[in-house]
Amino acid sequence: MALTVYSTTWCGPCKWLKSQLTREGIPFTEVDIERDPAAAEFVMSVNNGNQTVPTVVIETPSGRIVRTNPSAREVKALLEAA
Repeated sequence: MALTVYSTTWCGPCKWLKSQLTREGIPFTEVDIERDPAAAEFVMSVNNGNQTVPTVVIETPSGRIVRTNPSAREVKALLEAA
């Protein structure tokens, strides 16, 4: 299972989510959508054309789970259920 957090360097909610995930010991890969045009396109594709971050993707054996601006608690619950 893999967790990816799409974010920007200046996004307050992104910083908060990443710090909470780190505090909870939940590993993740961070992708800065301002440095990766393909990542920005993906984020827009799942957010009605908007570059809304944080956008979180959890790759599970049964498929992909995408959430926009989730809490660390929600991410943890999704990971545990997957």
